[in-house]
Amino acid sequence: MITANLNLSYLDLAVAATLILVNVAISLALSLDFARKWMVAGLRTVVQLLLIGYVLDWVFAINHWHPVVLLLAAMTVIAGWVSSRRSPVKYAGMITDGMLSVWISAWLVTAFGLYVVMRIDPWFDPKYAIPVMGIVLGNVLTGVALGLERVTEELDARRDQIETLLALGASRWEAFKPAAQNAVRAATIPVINALTVVGIVSLPGVMTGQVLAGQSPDQAIRYQIVIMFLISAASGLGTACAVLLAYRRMFDPWHRFRSWRLERRKHQ
Repeated sequence: MITANLNLSYLDLAVAATLILVNVAISLALSLDFARKWMVAGLRTVVQLLLIGYVLDWVFAINHWHPVVLLLAAMTVIAGWVSSRRSPVKYAGMITDGMLSVWISAWLVTAFGLYVVMRIDPWFDPKYAIPVMGIVLGNVLTGVALGLERVTEELDARRDQIETLLALGASRWEAFKPAAQNAVRAATIPVINALTVVGIVSLPGVMTGQVLAGQSPDQAIRYQIVIMFLISAASGLGTACAVLLAYRRMFDPWHRFRSWRLERRKHQ
């Protein structure tokens, strides 16, 4: 039976890390050219998590709002930057749009969860603020990245159709709406799927972590329900923001399509 005071040693971590070799073996067997990527990804996981562990120890020891806010801001900037790097089609200002979308949605929804639902005290309590923001940011990043990827792909593929609609008298929103619908739909499907099977197929991290830490399953489930709704709201809001900001960049007030702003990344 797993107890709350079970501690893992570095040797235990090393043993667990050998599981990455399963993916390496599959990649080599199928000639996927992913073996090196798996090894690098695994190494980055270990290094990043160990580093953030030391940072969190420092932040928790200080117990002041300055380092908490700085850490949350740094996490948000990184998430916003990464969210705009996935799409094979880019446009000028895409990084800014990704940053704004992630920042607005993650901070608004997290603030609602921490101060309206959970009512933490003090307001900057790192024990709650950092983990909740991290969970929300991870999911917002995915939603914004998928939204930007799909909307730019749609605009690039439908250039001629959009130009024709505008020439026939359609408004810029009428020409853009199908791309917006497809982008938001693609970005929200993973969240809908997660909400559909949570507790039946999957046991999410917050619930599992609290149970392992000795929390009662009833309270762990309640926290997980709150987190799932925070994730769904933040992901939806972030995706909508990203798509609307892309709309503002790609169409001018005179209903002209700025198709020349779209550019395929060279590394794709």
